Parts: sequence; structure tokens; C-alpha cells
Amino acid sequence: MAHHIQNEAKDNYFLAPEAWTKVRNGLALIALLSWVGMAAGFFADRPQFHFSYLVSFAYFVSLTLGAMFYVMVQHLTGSAWSVTVRRLMETIMRTIPIGLLLFLPVAFGTHYMYEWTHASAAHDPILAKKIGFLNEEWFLIRSFVVLGLWSLFAWRLYSLSRQQDSTGSLKQTSSLEKWSAPGLLMLFLTASLAAFDWVMSLDPHWWSTMFGVYFLAGGALAFMAALIAICLALRSAGYLTNSIKEEHYHDLGKWLFALTVFWAYVTFSQYMLIWYGNLPEENVWYQRRLVGSWSAFRPILIFCHFAIPFFTLMPRASKRNMKLLGFFAGWMMLMHYVDLYWQIMPVLHGKGVAISWMDPVAFLAIGSTYGLVFWAGLRQKPLVPVGDPRLDQCLAFHNV
Repeated sequence: MAHHIQNEAKDNYFLAPEAWTKVRNGLALIALLSWVGMAAGFFADRPQFHFSYLVSFAYFVSLTLGAMFYVMVQHLTGSAWSVTVRRLMETIMRTIPIGLLLFLPVAFGTHYMYEWTHASAAHDPILAKKIGFLNEEWFLIRSFVVLGLWSLFAWRLYSLSRQQDSTGSLKQTSSLEKWSAPGLLMLFLTASLAAFDWVMSLDPHWWSTMFGVYFLAGGALAFMAALIAICLALRSAGYLTNSIKEEHYHDLGKWLFALTVFWAYVTFSQYMLIWYGNLPEENVWYQRRLVGSWSAFRPILIFCHFAIPFFTLMPRASKRNMKLLGFFAGWMMLMHYVDLYWQIMPVLHGKGVAISWMDPVAFLAIGSTYGLVFWAGLRQKPLVPVGDPRLDQCLAFHNV
């Protein structure tokens, strides 16, 4: 523990109170203004309000699930290189419970978004067979159950890690591993279920067994990009400069590159299988997203979401260039929003893209709320897990 204190003197593990307050006030102001804007949008155009809200809600939920996935993976693999960035992962994961509250506008907007809530669904030959599963009661029950499970695991993992800050005991390490093993299984099953309910059922005549993985891959990629952006922002403010070094950014860059490839693989696999099967009930999803100006999203996703970052991030030097890494972190966060927008909005605007002022306002409202919860988790708390037995090994980490 004394060695950790010595390292703390070399690298500030705590945010200055005035700096914390300044960022908190900025986020609070953005939250206040954007939620007022969303309230106005609620009365001005209810369908647009709910669809704009759903895009941003799915965005931030998928990002926080990516955080929980990586926290669990780090514990199960006994990873040492990531210790100094893990507390930031955990603090992002810590925001998951706010989703229980932020889900309410989705819950109250089902009739505006989901065709299976309409009376005509009972007379549809395909939807009539799904009503036992796709109905408002079971939709809400499933949604709150999965949000509750995520919140439970997020709280427990964060709590155990914080306890270890003061104890430095291996007991917490063992407990974290025991929670992470079933947690990963729970996460894959429930996240897939949520993706099916919240996004895929917007087109209830269509289904894809790969959609859950598609949703998770995008969220994991957005999370890794957000983590890099946060690390670099703290570095520019003078924090963790000796704890998250070029070697760590190199590995974060590897993950950003790998997840870009994985997202492309999953996305192409889903498209290829549906194209090869050539079944009308499957093709309808892509047909709707190739109408009018929606067809422009296909080359955007191919080149901007995959090809450009793939070839740029492939060289070793790119992953060690912090400015370039920071640029592509922001780039990939934007691309995840574009991807979700393309998945959700054609249901409302079937003839082509119709961007609304509520789209960015919803993003700011939900994002600033998650940001406030995240930032609250850093107040007077160490930015790294100072009690982790692998901290010294992480500080000495060097890529081969």
C-alpha cells in the first residue's frame, strides 16, 4: 500500500474539487436545457419525440453494457495491463441503474413506435402468432427485469472493487471473478433480449438471430471509443499521465481496431445470410433501409464505420499516436449513433431521412444525465483501483 501511495504522489489519482465542480456544473446546465427542450418536443411531436429518444437511449445503454462486459472480462482473465483504466470502466458501468428511470419515456411511448401494440396486429397473420410474446405487459416486465439485473451486477462489481481500495485484499479479487462468470452469461442473454425488444421489434415481421450480437458489438465499440476519449481528456487536464501511458493506449487502440473488425464481421454476416436466404419476411428489413435517402447510409457505414478506421488503425504507429487515437475515438462514437439511427428511424420516416432538432437534443439530454452519474462517481474517489494487487504490474506494463 505504501508503494501505491508513493505512485499516487507521482500521479494525481484524485480530481481537484474545483475541477470536478466546474465539469459538474457544465453537465448540469446541458442537462437542464436539453431536458427542457425534450419536454417541448414531447408536446410538439410525440412520434418524433419517442423515436429520437429511443435512438439515444439505445446508444447509451449499449455503451454502458460494453463497459460491464469489459469489466467482467478483465476480472475473469486476471488482466494486469488494464488495471489503471479499469476504474474508469467501472465508473461508466456504474451508470447502468439510471437506465431504470430513463426507460420510462420508452415505456410510455410503445404505442407510437411499435406496430405490435396496435389493435390491427391481432389480424395480421404473422403478428398474431407473436402476440403472446410481443405485448405491452410482457415487454415492460422483460425490460425492467433486464435493467434490474444489469443494475444489480453493476452495483456489486463496482462495490467490491471500491472495497478493495481500502483492503487491498485478494478476497475481493476472488469475489469479483465469481460474480463475473455468471454475469457474462447473464449479460449476453439479457442484452440480446433487450435488443430484440427495443430495436428489432420495431419491424415485427422481421427477425434475425444475430441481431443481439450486432447490438452488443456496436455498444462494445462505442464504449472502447468513449473510454479512450475519457482517458485522453483526463490526460490533457494533467491526470493519470504516469499511470495510463503510451503502452496502455497502444492496447486500447488494439481493442478499438479489433472491435471495428468484429462489428463489420457481424454486420456483413447478418446481411449475407439474409441475402443468401432471399426470404421476403427477412428481406423487408433491408428493403426499408434502402429506400430514398436511407440508401446513402450503406456506403457511410461501409467506408466510415469500417474501411477508413480499419486501414488507418492497422499500423502499430497509429495505435501509439494519441492525437490520431483520440480522433478515431470520437469518430467511432459518432458512427455508432449513425448505425443506430439507421436501424431505428426508417420505421418513422419510411420515405427518407428527416433529421429533427430533437435528435441532438435527446442525445444531449440522455448523455448529460449519464455524464452526471459518471462524474459523481469520480468525486473524492481514486481514479484507479489503488488496492488491486496487480497495480504495480500494470504500471510497469510494456508491449512486446
